[in-house]
Amino acid sequence: MWRSRTNRDRKRVVCIACGDAVLRSAAREYDKEGNRWERHGKRFEHLCKSCYRGLCHQPRGELEGLLIDIEEHGITNEEFLLRYFDAVKERYESPGERGR
Repeated sequence: MWRSRTNRDRKRVVCIACGDAVLRSAAREYDKEGNRWERHGKRFEHLCKSCYRGLCHQPRGELEGLLIDIEEHGITNEEFLLRYFDAVKERYESPGERGR
């Protein structure tokens, strides 16, 4: 007979939002690709339940693609945010708003 998996969730994971170490059973999986059901070849990050509840659970559409487009190893946070602002402005502002 197979043994039960009672110790599977006893390991601790670190919440990527607040940095707290919590039991795996007290955490939620986070998949940056937005598809936690496709599990093959993935390593999930985790959020504590409190941080998970604080997330916006609306669809994020093109966000991951936009972030990948502007990402570059070694750039500063300030440069990343400037690139993000410019990319959002370019992609989503109407032509009439761009001149302002």
